[in-house]
Amino acid sequence: MKDTTSALAGIRAAIDELDADLVRLLARREDLVRRAAPLKTDGHSVRAPERVAQVVARVRALADEAGADPDLVERIYRDMIQAYIDMETVEHRRLTEG
Repeated sequence: MKDTTSALAGIRAAIDELDADLVRLLARREDLVRRAAPLKTDGHSVRAPERVAQVVARVRALADEAGADPDLVERIYRDMIQAYIDMETVEHRRLTEG
């Protein structure tokens, strides 16, 4: 049992490190999305369904290359993208409606 507990603790520590890296990367992505908001002309350009499709296709391919489950990566990305679209919509409205 001790070996299992120790192994699990090591895995959790590695996940914690990855989470810290991911949060830093998400902050960078958020900054870029915020910088893009004033460049968008309307709500459709904020939602950008064509761009979403491109991103999803690209990350599915990246997942496959990395040995990750493309379906899982797509699910995560679609949720993440929607959260950024929601944030960008608010930002875009704030900038264009005063």
